[in-house]
Amino acid sequence: MEAESREAGPSAALMSAIVTEHFVLQSAAGTTVSEALGRSSLYLSALSSSLIALGFASQTPGLLLPFAAAALPTVFVLGVFTMVRLVGTGVQNVLYLSSISRIRGYYRTLDPEAARYFARWGAGEGETDDALGSLAVQGGPMAGLFTAASMIAIINGVLAGVCLALLTYYVVTDHHLPAALAVGLFAAATSLTVFFRYQHRRYLKVQQ
Repeated sequence: MEAESREAGPSAALMSAIVTEHFVLQSAAGTTVSEALGRSSLYLSALSSSLIALGFASQTPGLLLPFAAAALPTVFVLGVFTMVRLVGTGVQNVLYLSSISRIRGYYRTLDPEAARYFARWGAGEGETDDALGSLAVQGGPMAGLFTAASMIAIINGVLAGVCLALLTYYVVTDHHLPAALAVGLFAAATSLTVFFRYQHRRYLKVQQ
């Protein structure tokens, strides 16, 4: 009886559960994209508002430095929280897409013609490669360079450089521009290096 059941194909209950899971995974993947968009918009809005306020503050003598000291570090910390969460949503999205790839792989076994309609997205054989292929991304060290988190990281790295450059210029070195520029560049490079190492480790666990 069991052999006949296998030859007859999957049960209706199993197919219903698989289709439901496919729908749930698609919805969950869409939720991660929506959250990433919302968090990125919040950070960029806070940054642009702070820069506009900074421009107004610069018109009042003695107000620019205190305002910058309060606003820019706050936005930078918000950017760090945003980056960490965006990496998390990106990793989760890949996991959801990998599960969808697994289900689509099962669909390909249901009929000899099924492979034509459920073609693989990626060039690799693994489910993660297929998931990344659906995002037009290839697995490897460069996979995380073009994420939403990377976009925020670059902006936040520049912000970190500007903060420390201003601190060096106005407080530490008493208006020594070369030193301020050197400190700013070093801070930006350090911030980006730390972020990309963190993101690479997170995505590497998914690809293994």
